[in-house]
Amino acid sequence: MPPPPRSPRARPRPAGRPGPAQTGVRKGRAVRGGGRAGRPGRPRWGMRVATALSVLVLGAGGIGHAVVTSLDSGIGRIDPFKDMKNRPDGGHGMNILLVGTDGRDKITKEERRKYRLGGAPCRCTDTIMLVHISEDRERASVVSLPRDSYAELPSHTDITTGKRHGAHAVKLNAAYSEGGPQLTVRTVETMTGVKIDHYLEVDFTSFMKTVDALGGVEVCTAKPLKDSHTGLELTAGTHELDGGQALQYVRSRYLDGSSDLGRMQRQQRFMAALIKQATSSGVLLNPVKFREVTSAMLGSVRADKGFGTREMLALGEAMRGFGPSSSEFTSVPVNERNLAVQGIGATLTWDPVKSKNLFRALREDRPLTPPAPGGRGGPPAPAPKQQRAAMVEVAPRQIRVQVYNATRQDGLGRRVDGALRGTGFNTTRAPLNHMGPEVARTRVLFDPRWDRSAKSLAAALPGCELRPVPRQGATLRVMAGTDYTSVRPVRAEDVRRGEFGAVTGDQVVCP
Repeated sequence: MPPPPRSPRARPRPAGRPGPAQTGVRKGRAVRGGGRAGRPGRPRWGMRVATALSVLVLGAGGIGHAVVTSLDSGIGRIDPFKDMKNRPDGGHGMNILLVGTDGRDKITKEERRKYRLGGAPCRCTDTIMLVHISEDRERASVVSLPRDSYAELPSHTDITTGKRHGAHAVKLNAAYSEGGPQLTVRTVETMTGVKIDHYLEVDFTSFMKTVDALGGVEVCTAKPLKDSHTGLELTAGTHELDGGQALQYVRSRYLDGSSDLGRMQRQQRFMAALIKQATSSGVLLNPVKFREVTSAMLGSVRADKGFGTREMLALGEAMRGFGPSSSEFTSVPVNERNLAVQGIGATLTWDPVKSKNLFRALREDRPLTPPAPGGRGGPPAPAPKQQRAAMVEVAPRQIRVQVYNATRQDGLGRRVDGALRGTGFNTTRAPLNHMGPEVARTRVLFDPRWDRSAKSLAAALPGCELRPVPRQGATLRVMAGTDYTSVRPVRAEDVRRGEFGAVTGDQVVCP
């Protein structure tokens, strides 16, 4: 089966190495800041923040002090930790709260119309993510915090009205509306038990300009994406997005029933792709281009006073050799059923056991992804690289397959079964011989209820014939014909694994 069609504006983009977020270090050594210093991290849509950080910080070490110092003056400074008491104990590594706000004041009327950005900004956080940089600076863990999470704000003074509020329930993104960065940090620390060392904030305008300055970012999808609310419309395949299109991609919530959870996964994929573009395009080694990108981004960035030039330079130096597989992404585990709260609406509640384990892992500086076959935490061994992997909607490991040898070739069934199993399919490991006449063209027989799985399997068998068989059941059947030559590697869009459903950066960029 041929690979999915590419967008008319799509064009191939060379593979590269992503980079992390930021850290608080001096002269390449760890510094205490609630915990001990760590290694750079990977952001995501708050990721625009990620953009900001990754691009800004990654290039710092290679560009020089004078350039970074001039850029540092463009960052808006805030104190999100002012007068905070009874904070969590610091763990190992460094924790950064990355916040994307709904600011659109500097967006033109044409951009508002084209990218569906009408209406007044909500003065709230559109995205919240927690980035943990390991103490050894070899891993960045990014945890998305759903903006619709049920939260209980402590007593505070409303920064807009000046009114004193008692403790009350809200959706997490409302913490910023009522109390700005300080209340947001305070609320996140209370909910997670993780001490925040740095705070970074970026808005819509900065995100769009940064993507454009990088020359666009490549994303891929196994199925068409269309959201009437944002105007996003992508065919299945690979696309290169400009700043406005990228904003549509990371904001879309109405593509399917997954709402904000699905959006967070797309944001994470985009962030990994953005870092790949930033590190593979030569931007970080070109002082002129570096200034162009960072200047586009810094106009709307706000950060705590502790994240300055010295930290940028130290982080840039520390990040040498940091690659895509060094980053990992996940979202806070939530309960299946929403909690309806009067005056607020449907909220997401965190799974009390899984979320507790997740934040304990961050405090203890442990990887969120399962160990690789070699023993260290990280992604599984990659598929053979003879061919470019095809992007599919359903993960091969979720698809049960029974192979039949439909030819007179001895051992063909074993070869096909082994090849499918090698690319991840859940085969029976017991191929059978087809009792009918010899088949010339390989066939995939499937129950129409499992049509998405059938398409994933067909992608691994280019040129095969798909045949629906009502009431066949969940197990798909492959009739290996005389035309069989090999199995093409395939990879699912969502390959989340382990207790926390985490993925590494190299698993979510385009194959």
